[in-house]
Amino acid sequence: MKTIKGPALFLAQFADDKAPFNNLKNITTWAASIGYKAVQIPTWDARLIDLQRAAEDMDYVNEIKAVVKEAGLEISDFSTHLQGQLVAVHPAYNEMFDAFAPKELAGDLKGKSEWATQQLRWAAKASHNFGLKTHATFSGALMWHTVYPWPQRPTGLVDTGFEELAKRWLPILDEFDKYGVDVCYELHPGEDLHDGVTFEKFLEKVNNHKRANILYDPSHFVLQCLNYLDFIDIYHDRIKMFHVKDAEFNPTGRQGVYGGYSGWVERAGRFRSLGDGQVDFNGIFSKLSQYDFDGWAVLEWECALKHPENGAIEGAKFISEKIIRVTEKTFDDFASTGADENFNRKILGIS
Repeated sequence: MKTIKGPALFLAQFADDKAPFNNLKNITTWAASIGYKAVQIPTWDARLIDLQRAAEDMDYVNEIKAVVKEAGLEISDFSTHLQGQLVAVHPAYNEMFDAFAPKELAGDLKGKSEWATQQLRWAAKASHNFGLKTHATFSGALMWHTVYPWPQRPTGLVDTGFEELAKRWLPILDEFDKYGVDVCYELHPGEDLHDGVTFEKFLEKVNNHKRANILYDPSHFVLQCLNYLDFIDIYHDRIKMFHVKDAEFNPTGRQGVYGGYSGWVERAGRFRSLGDGQVDFNGIFSKLSQYDFDGWAVLEWECALKHPENGAIEGAKFISEKIIRVTEKTFDDFASTGADENFNRKILGIS
């Protein structure tokens, strides 16, 4: 068995124009000061990294490595959540996703997809340049507007949707394969890959591509009422990344999973800081350790109530206490009778 690495911190929710969150040097120094050992870097945030330079300029790569090392940290992974979203966008969401791409691509659905695909290609090379083996992203969505089948979905629509999604992602997956990096899709409502069934449909269409893997985040499964512990038993071979994020689901006589268009504070299902929600992290860390998960336990802070700095400080301690230092011994070794084939055969009554 392997011991999970951590704690690490996803920087997306913390990057800001105000110090100490305004550049990579300051934010990594701060993260280290509150107990983190690594950071996961969002590649769309120019305050933290220039993705194209990270793919093309090894001097720049070494500069970034030096900044992170000086803070006493490692880089756990890079993320292209926003770019991955744009690989596949239904026209109904076109304008809503304009903010995820350069201004000159506003309203240009095809242009944004092509830009996003190039971003992912750079992310593959950048990950290789930094010696990283996993990469976090979203799948995008062509079918999300049909998730609740009313009106009834036309026959073959889902199959056609996954074929198109696979068509867009296969060249990207091949690019990541060229550099020996796993693409880890965060299974997330709003994405076509949002649970085990949709991941399996996608996997079938990309010919079980070995680079198509999972970023496991139990908070999204709590809000879907999905058995997130059973999920690990089923998909542990494909789980290559882990976001440690808490959530709670408290349905009432007025609202349930869909939340009645309420804001996050008023919803029945909402994200919480670690330890404030309902996720069974003892069970999760046990199962991931059982299945030899050797990646990073990465805090993704999202909470409707608590201040992010408090969430980050508490989260580092929370993760450190949940990581199981796996044993190299068997607890009943003291009673061992040793290895003796003849003795074993005698016990079994085998002549």
